[in-house]
Amino acid sequence: MTAPLTHCWPQDADQALLIGRIWQPGTGPVVVAATPQGLWDLSALAPTSSALLELPDVGTRVRAHLTQAPQLGSAQAVVANSDESQRDPSQPWLLAPCDLQAVKASGVTFVASMLERVIEEQARGDASKAEAVRKAVVAVIGDNLRAVRPGSPEAAQLKEVLLAQGVWSQYLEVGIGPDAEIFTKAQPMSAVGHGAWVGLHPGSAWNNPEPEIVLAANSRGEVVGATLGNDVNLRDFEGRSALLLGKAKDNNASCAIGPFIRLFDAHFGIDDVRRCDLAMRVQGTEGFEMAGSSSLSQISRDPLDLAAQAIGPYHQYPDGMMLFLGTMFAPTQDRHGPGQGFTHVVGDTVSIATPRLGQLFNRVTTSDQAPAWTYGVGALMRDLARRGLLA
Repeated sequence: MTAPLTHCWPQDADQALLIGRIWQPGTGPVVVAATPQGLWDLSALAPTSSALLELPDVGTRVRAHLTQAPQLGSAQAVVANSDESQRDPSQPWLLAPCDLQAVKASGVTFVASMLERVIEEQARGDASKAEAVRKAVVAVIGDNLRAVRPGSPEAAQLKEVLLAQGVWSQYLEVGIGPDAEIFTKAQPMSAVGHGAWVGLHPGSAWNNPEPEIVLAANSRGEVVGATLGNDVNLRDFEGRSALLLGKAKDNNASCAIGPFIRLFDAHFGIDDVRRCDLAMRVQGTEGFEMAGSSSLSQISRDPLDLAAQAIGPYHQYPDGMMLFLGTMFAPTQDRHGPGQGFTHVVGDTVSIATPRLGQLFNRVTTSDQAPAWTYGVGALMRDLARRGLLA
């Protein structure tokens, strides 16, 4: 069975410096520091998650501030109330830990998912054709592209060979070419958090979760922390045409981030991110179960290289950035019959976990049935102004 919603903490939570956001009824979003023992209001240090990550040496600043920050009650009660299927709206709950940051994603960063994107393209989004196409593609290009360094002379040589064989793909271009695929996953303020419904476009018949590490970077391009994310994906839409990427990726409630951003400090840093192994479990109401994993050690581009391609001299984000790093998880387990592969069913639960970042848990519905996104930047600014937190 899926672990309870309250099993969201890192194994070393006593050492972890975790920041998040909660919805406080009558107040609005509040930036907090989080431990299993409680939540501490960081509003006096920074009014938004974005502003907090802009602080120099943010981890030290947060630790120093905790000696004077007011406690906001039971962390376990807030986490438990984050289950959107049975939430008490009069009590606080968790939000996504980011707010004004751009939400970006990098795609085709693992060999396994790169091959699946090629298969989607060749199958033209038809799940029933995927298995036959998979065998044909692997027969030509193999499944041992992991040793090819993106942008290297060897990668360029492989491209020429594949072009000559007529099997070059736009997905191979971003998988082993010099330029990473970086796209906008969701708008600022639109990501949902731990316990929330995640949404599938109701017109999709072939879709899947994508368990990913998400980097948190400030406007200077400094990666200052990491969290978990579910980059919900519509395989049929993108398979029909790569120009439908926006429709495949960005729908109401299709981006989940959380439960907390773990700030980098002496106990956790980018090398720990590089060693993360993600475990994912999907459970259906009909008894279906699927487990998978994604290991950051198998990524073809370094996380900091991906961040540098997303933010820097060519593209700035003055409110910072959240960057999904991609996934090697590409589900092929048959759910509805031989050769049909996996697709979500409304009511599925999805848990994504890794020991140093905790667990992100969500339930699946369709984007038109998930709560509409109504609280944006304007509403946040009005609430912050009312609280006297805008200079």
